[in-house]
Amino acid sequence: MASLIKRLPLLKSLGILIFIVLGILSASVLGNLKFSFDFSQFFPEEDPELAFYEDFTKEFGTDDNFLLVAIENKNSVFEKDFLNKFHEFSKASKDFEFVTASASLTSLSYPLKTSFGYTSLPIIHVEEPENYSKDWKKIKEDSIFINMLINEKANSLVVALQTDDNLDYKQSEVLLNQVRTALKNSQLNQYHLLGRAFFYEAIVDMQKNEVLKTTIIAAVLVFIILVLVYRSLPVVLISVLSIALSLLLFMGLLAILGKELNAMAAFYPVLMLIVGTSDVIHLTDSFIRKLQNGRERYGAIVSSLKEVGLTTLLTSVTTAIGFVTLLSSRLVSIQDFGINAAIGVIVAYVTVILFTGSLLISVPEKRLLGQKSVSKKWIGYLLGINTFTKNYPKRIIYGTIVFTIFCGLGIGLISTDNQFKQTLPNDSKIANDFEYFQTNYAGFRPLEIAILVQEGYKATDFAIAKEIEQLTSFLDKIKSIGNIQSPNFVYKIINKANNLNKASFFKLPDDATTFARYKKDANRLAQNQLKQYVNQSGKIARINGRLQDIGTDSLKLIYTKIESFAKHTLDTTKIKVKVTGKSKLLDKNSEYIRASLLEGLFYGLLLIGILMAIVFKDLKMFVISLIPNLLPILFSAAILGFLGIPLEASLSVVFAIVFGIAVDDTIHFLAKYKLGISQGLTQEQAMEKTFSQTGRALVITTIILFFGFMVLLFSIHQPSRTIGIIISVTLVTALVLDLILLPVLIRKLILTK
Repeated sequence: MASLIKRLPLLKSLGILIFIVLGILSASVLGNLKFSFDFSQFFPEEDPELAFYEDFTKEFGTDDNFLLVAIENKNSVFEKDFLNKFHEFSKASKDFEFVTASASLTSLSYPLKTSFGYTSLPIIHVEEPENYSKDWKKIKEDSIFINMLINEKANSLVVALQTDDNLDYKQSEVLLNQVRTALKNSQLNQYHLLGRAFFYEAIVDMQKNEVLKTTIIAAVLVFIILVLVYRSLPVVLISVLSIALSLLLFMGLLAILGKELNAMAAFYPVLMLIVGTSDVIHLTDSFIRKLQNGRERYGAIVSSLKEVGLTTLLTSVTTAIGFVTLLSSRLVSIQDFGINAAIGVIVAYVTVILFTGSLLISVPEKRLLGQKSVSKKWIGYLLGINTFTKNYPKRIIYGTIVFTIFCGLGIGLISTDNQFKQTLPNDSKIANDFEYFQTNYAGFRPLEIAILVQEGYKATDFAIAKEIEQLTSFLDKIKSIGNIQSPNFVYKIINKANNLNKASFFKLPDDATTFARYKKDANRLAQNQLKQYVNQSGKIARINGRLQDIGTDSLKLIYTKIESFAKHTLDTTKIKVKVTGKSKLLDKNSEYIRASLLEGLFYGLLLIGILMAIVFKDLKMFVISLIPNLLPILFSAAILGFLGIPLEASLSVVFAIVFGIAVDDTIHFLAKYKLGISQGLTQEQAMEKTFSQTGRALVITTIILFFGFMVLLFSIHQPSRTIGIIISVTLVTALVLDLILLPVLIRKLILTK
């Protein structure tokens, strides 16, 4: 001990220098941080349906390789000036980077069979205003393009762009810049966007803004709380500098490791600031208390590190375990968040112990002791709570039982019926555009149906076409589905073209002979269109469409209805039908969320319980630590149920955060109690010392946690706001349980009469 104290002056200078260098290096690599957003991050891993979809995309490409541009004209699109501008943009869109095809009502035409062969008729006669009313009447009569390329009110038209698969952020930016420039050049200012590129750009921009905003707000909040608590500028500056450095080192480490920050990235600054602040408070509180008791600073820091450092290490490890439980999730984005958050907790601990400790012993004692001694009122209130737990243990136990039943009722109300729009930033361009397409067109969610042709048939056979037509007719009757396309579309258009372009002939021909003739025409004139719906071997075909965002559970019913209809109505000796696509894979997440959460939390609770039993050398500590930390998790789940908030991917992190952080208070409480016992105090004296010394730090850290997570209320991301509220309220509940229930459990299970 004495030799260590002698080396501390040199070690503190070396420690500060090392962390300054690491901070500079971290700052230099922050520009390499990557932000990303991809729906595939939310696909369940090792799922057979994911494997099927990946094979399916090898045949037909992804189902989100589109960008829709809806352009409004207030009264009607059938105005010559507007149509000329729209057509100019539509033609320009074919040359945009990463665009493989472009379609609009001014660029498409009706095929018509004449005695001289096939010719084409404009859908809209752009330069002939006298034909506009006939054009609109024909469009309504055919109904092929309604809610797909023109809305029912005829006050907006769509340019549908097909893009390369899996555009990244930079490619999305390039494409969108070209779209916006062309719209501006064409003087088309009222427009709405929908598609992968637009979502990618909007979500990544939101992530960047959220990280910056939450960092600034949380930092200001922590500074204010520390000033109110310590009332000593040097102590506050040391704390803030330590917390800021831990965040900088963490973000720098993520950049060096090449980690991509996804939609969960906004939580990192809040977590680092809160976890770091908790560690700083426990170490600083212990160090200053020892200075006030007359210890010299080097001896005080060594004593504090022995007393608090090991406990804080245990809390950091258990918090990290809480986040590591997210590895049980099948979602890559949640797994990444868990690993990154666990790394951040350890970075915060190392920074606080080494850097904060070095700074504390670098400042003269008089400067640090500028704060007032702990108020007697604090001690009075805390000892009053201790007295209450001693006098009314049965009431506390009965109250806990009632509280548990209450939580159980709430958990039973949890729903997984999510809507995609709930994850979008409120009152944002992306949310408004999403709602516009929901209201005026068929929606956003892609519907992808695989047609698996059985032995002896091909997708281009007349018998198979009739089976497909039965299925598309069934799909047409489902209100939430629109824009249905299939291989039959080409044959129906050709049939219509051979019958004077009459709407009543937009159907399959009645006999196989006529169909065979049309098939030859299709192979000659529409081969590219057919390739989008039938693979090269002719053994797999696709039907695609758009789904309204009506909720996960409702969409699952639709998927089930489709596959049930195919199984019981269609000829399964000819075709088999399977619903696939990104939309279904995203909806399938909810099937795994509950299971993976329960599995992860079970192993986490078991591991932490065993760890605490080993550290405290008492198996009863397993039960004592388990109950106060299980109840906050149940309470957070109950809140979701009672408030009617559907359980979805991003909300699943609530339980890991609550579990990982709430257990810290329990550990600090038990550690201080066991220390008192080891120092020869009686059992009640140890309890009183625990309340008077550790109780204050627990209350302060919980206040910081409460307001720290409430920072998420400033988020424009609805799930983030929900997470902030739930965690804040739940962690206060965890503190109450630690201060009221934990002493009762200790007396019942450990203390002897």
